[in-house]
Amino acid sequence: MSRFLFLLALLAAGPALAQTGTIAGRVVDAETDRPLAGVVIVLDGATIGATTARDGAYRVEGVAVGEHAVAARALGYALVTRTVVVGEGETVTVDVALEPADLDLSEVVVSAARTSAVATSLPIKVNVIGTREIERQQALVGSPAELVANVVPSFSPARQKLSGYGESFRGRSPLFLVDGVPQSNPLRDGSRDGFTIDPEVVERVEVVFGANAAQGLGATGGIINYVTATPAASGELEQRVSLSTTAGDGFDGDGLGWRAHYLASKRFGTVDVLGSVSVESRGLQFDGAGRPIGIDNVQGDLADSQSRNLLGKVVWRPTPDQRVGLMVNDFRLAQDGGFVSEAGDREAGLPTVSVPGDPEGTEPVNDVTTASLDYTHAALAGGALTVKAYVQDFSALYGGGRYGVFQDPAIAPAGELFDQSENNSEKVGARLTYSRPGIAGTPVGLVAGLDLLRDETYQRLALTDRNWVPTTRFYNAAPFVQLDVPAADWLSLSGGLRWEVAELDVPDFTALAGNRDDFQRVAVAGGSPAFDAPLFNAGAVVTPVDGVRVYGSVAQAFTMPDVGRVLRGVSQEGTEVEGLLALDPIQTDNVEVGAQASAAWGLLGVTYFVSESDFGSRLVPNEDGIFQVRREPTRTSGWELTGRLEPTRRLALGAAVSVLEGRFDADDDGDFEADLGAADIGPDRLNLFLDLNRGGRFSGRLQAFAYADRTFTDGDGQTVAEFDGYTTLDASVAAALGRATVTLAVSNLLDAQYITYFGQAATTRADQYFAGRGRTLTLRLAARL
Repeated sequence: MSRFLFLLALLAAGPALAQTGTIAGRVVDAETDRPLAGVVIVLDGATIGATTARDGAYRVEGVAVGEHAVAARALGYALVTRTVVVGEGETVTVDVALEPADLDLSEVVVSAARTSAVATSLPIKVNVIGTREIERQQALVGSPAELVANVVPSFSPARQKLSGYGESFRGRSPLFLVDGVPQSNPLRDGSRDGFTIDPEVVERVEVVFGANAAQGLGATGGIINYVTATPAASGELEQRVSLSTTAGDGFDGDGLGWRAHYLASKRFGTVDVLGSVSVESRGLQFDGAGRPIGIDNVQGDLADSQSRNLLGKVVWRPTPDQRVGLMVNDFRLAQDGGFVSEAGDREAGLPTVSVPGDPEGTEPVNDVTTASLDYTHAALAGGALTVKAYVQDFSALYGGGRYGVFQDPAIAPAGELFDQSENNSEKVGARLTYSRPGIAGTPVGLVAGLDLLRDETYQRLALTDRNWVPTTRFYNAAPFVQLDVPAADWLSLSGGLRWEVAELDVPDFTALAGNRDDFQRVAVAGGSPAFDAPLFNAGAVVTPVDGVRVYGSVAQAFTMPDVGRVLRGVSQEGTEVEGLLALDPIQTDNVEVGAQASAAWGLLGVTYFVSESDFGSRLVPNEDGIFQVRREPTRTSGWELTGRLEPTRRLALGAAVSVLEGRFDADDDGDFEADLGAADIGPDRLNLFLDLNRGGRFSGRLQAFAYADRTFTDGDGQTVAEFDGYTTLDASVAAALGRATVTLAVSNLLDAQYITYFGQAATTRADQYFAGRGRTLTLRLAARL
């Protein structure tokens, strides 16, 4: 009887097994023809069919006879879907060539947001600048911060200098990261944190708008995380090389610049190794009238400089679920010092220019080494654990001058003492994150973690070896927990708490004699003021129909004021650190609502935000042009609109608008009666772009930036500064020639003559009346070998 049943079952199963087939093939990069590993193959939009191996091959067996839609998807590539018919016992070959494309946020997990959720599930605005967009902008910008400014309208216009003073994000300070390692210096903000890495080694930039309790110290305006290159997924030897040259349209020899970059990566068993070196020489920059733009020999400049960047990575995978990674990046930029500035004339409209000369003192330098050690366990107690330990050695040397604050008759006659300052910061920290998709059998997701930071910072006057800012230590511990609740198919809720615990340790010190008119040195009693504060966030994402996302959030953020600016400016006898109210932290309350609709034709998004601080911080220049900290209630708000239209596969049009308002309450009466200055908030702005023949052998980009006029008024309605807006146009053409791509880019195509936003409205100094770059050409050759 049992033998009969076995034969009956076999006969019944036989036809079913015979009515299946197989789909197999290989996936390659359309531009380089290299195999792509890790590409997800999906059948009929349902379950995953397979993942490609190192050689790009995949195979899906047991496919039912009939018609099927086969989709291949990978981050950084356009989705490809093929329709095939599978016959009984047949193997159908479907080879796919994926073309690089802009990132789809519905598939991107933003590491900077400290969550395992994809970007579109977050109740905040997120923008991921992918490899393709970075390559487009690389030939048009001078720094990583300028790259972000070109793409994100609510980021202030780039100053086109090494200094980032006046470059804000939604009217607040951004937190810069490199692979999740903080670059910003919470104790003495020298505004060099936006340029600590070469853009050649950045494969994507994660931009998280606004503040959130899980994002960390300093992210009151948002996060800008530069994610560095990773080893090739195939494990094979991959080599990338690029060469570029830049010149003004007059091809003046002093304006010629060049850059060279080489990167190689390979897998050795369970270990991936990557190494990269970048070298760049920059010449002078010229404005629209052909004049050499003034070199900022004090705060630092990109023009007339040399830089190099060394990146090394080692990744070890002891098991399929575990990963250990080491990253070291060493960046150095130094000015050549062959030119000095000749002050402009604001009344006559003449900008500051450069003339040959030997600047006094030592040329400005940025020297930054960042290292991190990461451990990830993707299957620990039903969740994923990530631990990051990091160190950073940050040194920024500024140019000098005979500023009043530097004077000391005990060293030299008043008015004759030349000196220059140097910021030094050493950071040691750790970031621990554990995420689990379900708790106790529920759909509730958990993200919990702990951030630790020890920062030791001082600012010295390099030529006389005097401490301008004493050696100050900052200790910060912040545990946090975040819950994600899928309340319904159309509703997702989230909320969390982060507890910031911080302590300053300031030794007894003596302020500079130049802080007082009588040059009396004031002794300051040190202290260890401590702070702690719970920071909350809550948000919701509603998806009423496919492709439509409505979100809203309330969140609090925490950062330190520029402690160094406060300490170095003490002039009153009997001052004690414990009594300096200006050292109290900055806490902001943020509200954000937005909506986004996306479909095959493109996308449309709108966001409104408000950010208030009862005890905020703004920058005000003194007579020497050195900015001082003012602690007053502040409020920023604004609208951001984004649109992208893709009428055909080869054509894309886009627009982005940012309308910002910033106010402060000088008399603390609850009325925000005066405008924040240009050093604190950017202008209203419109970005436009047109991409032609995307993915073809020849492609092009045309982009325009329009900055609106702005008038700044005080509490009495009197005008204190004005900005005359301007518009610039950029163009680039790229030719894909096998594994190489040649790009010709022209920034400021129409050679518009303008004074930068900062130069016009953030300062009144004649020697900082800087014009913006005129027409500039860059020829770039990049290849993957």
